[in-house]
Amino acid sequence: MTMQSRDPDAIVVGAGPNGLTAAAYLARAGFSVLVLEAEQEPGGAVRTREVTLPGFLHDLGAAFFPFGQTSPAFLPLDLPGAGLVWRHAPVDSAHPAPDGTCASIARDVEATVRSLGEDGPTWRRIAGWHAATRERMLNALLSTPPALGSMLRFGPLNLLRLAQVAFSSGRGFATRTFRTEAARRVVPGLALHTDVGPEDPCGAIVGFMLTLLASSGGFAVPEGGAGAVTRALLRRVEERGGTLRCGARVEKIIARQGRAAAVQLADGEEIAARHAIIADVAAPTLYLRLLDAQLVPARVQRAMRRFRQGFGTFKMDWALDGPAPWSHEDAARAAVVHAGDSLDDLAEFTRQVRAGVLPEHPYLVIGQQSLADPTRAPAGRHTLYAYSRVPSSIDGGWADARERFADRIEARIEELAPGFRQRILARRIWAPDDLEAMDANLIGGDLGGGSADIRHQIFFRPVFPYFRYRTPVRGLYLGSSYAHPGAGVHGACGHNAALAVLQDES
Repeated sequence: MTMQSRDPDAIVVGAGPNGLTAAAYLARAGFSVLVLEAEQEPGGAVRTREVTLPGFLHDLGAAFFPFGQTSPAFLPLDLPGAGLVWRHAPVDSAHPAPDGTCASIARDVEATVRSLGEDGPTWRRIAGWHAATRERMLNALLSTPPALGSMLRFGPLNLLRLAQVAFSSGRGFATRTFRTEAARRVVPGLALHTDVGPEDPCGAIVGFMLTLLASSGGFAVPEGGAGAVTRALLRRVEERGGTLRCGARVEKIIARQGRAAAVQLADGEEIAARHAIIADVAAPTLYLRLLDAQLVPARVQRAMRRFRQGFGTFKMDWALDGPAPWSHEDAARAAVVHAGDSLDDLAEFTRQVRAGVLPEHPYLVIGQQSLADPTRAPAGRHTLYAYSRVPSSIDGGWADARERFADRIEARIEELAPGFRQRILARRIWAPDDLEAMDANLIGGDLGGGSADIRHQIFFRPVFPYFRYRTPVRGLYLGSSYAHPGAGVHGACGHNAALAVLQDES
């Protein structure tokens, strides 16, 4: 990539999905934009590589995209028009247990109703409400808070209904709403995509939203791998004159007269920004490392030192000589399989992670991208992806625990798919420190940009009063998942930061 011939109007630090989304919107508005990425390729945690055997394409971080076809930040960019092709499996989210039960969510409402049995009519009502309110809901939830206009358009009755979910724990909502144990484990199970356990106060909303999205946008996968999302976003940046530089690690953001003026790279090069700098980086990194201490209020520095990260992540990739041999047919047709036997099983798993120990019976998010996208593996063969939540660090470190916990994960899958181990050709293990080394924003293996606990959201993400993407330094904006609305490949954090730039520069 070539450098700008003059100082750009805006610099974006980080080429993850939020950074590229911010850059795309600024470029569309006529700004000259330079994106600086520390790694040798763009994408952050949205990348794809051959990490097991040649011909097997594995997603390094994000792998399923419920916001991909519904996000208000992505839709105007027309990513399919930039070459992105979405693929879907027949079932989006399957939740099997060793007792043979399996509750499944699909974009086909009636297929979900059949899967849920006696809870089917309840699901039909929920899905109908979501179908009627989805666009307004996403606009309200993903906009810059407090988003009063979007919330009013969502409607007071709909807000009340969502508030009833938001004030419930996952267990409370599930037991109040569903009759069967199979259905009851769905919403709390999906909440553990983050660090929200089934008994956490006000924890139901995370799993509820992911459940709704599984039924509408679905757990779509990009043809060719998650990196296809990055390539589409980058195309939208570059077609409007934006520029990307990889291998350009920003070590300092320079302010002059109280305004962000330039960045300094690791090699000492200084690049000025004429109007704005958007940081697609971790909030603690921005406030405690990239900015001089005198620019950051002491209260903000204290908040960043005690900033609550989400759970760590332990991820595995496999090359298989055939599909995973699931006992339940829905799991064999699902984009994502969730291994969590019951509410009690999920609660015990959460307690063990918070106690700082490796879970004995790990909850798993298992991705079968090659079922929907045959380009991921050689003919007749398959990839498999899985992660579990773990402490960010453990006594004795990960060197001795990696293989032991990886074997525990494989045993967990074997319970649900007898014969799985016999199909393994190769495996790759990613402990939390490996994930942070791959993407510096994944501090301690946290995939979500900080805890998803309700006390860490909206006005308190990442710290009050700097929740509207602006920072204490004029012209400097936080546009990463550490800002509202947080985790998920939706581009909303970057989009909203770009809107703040445009508003301030108008």
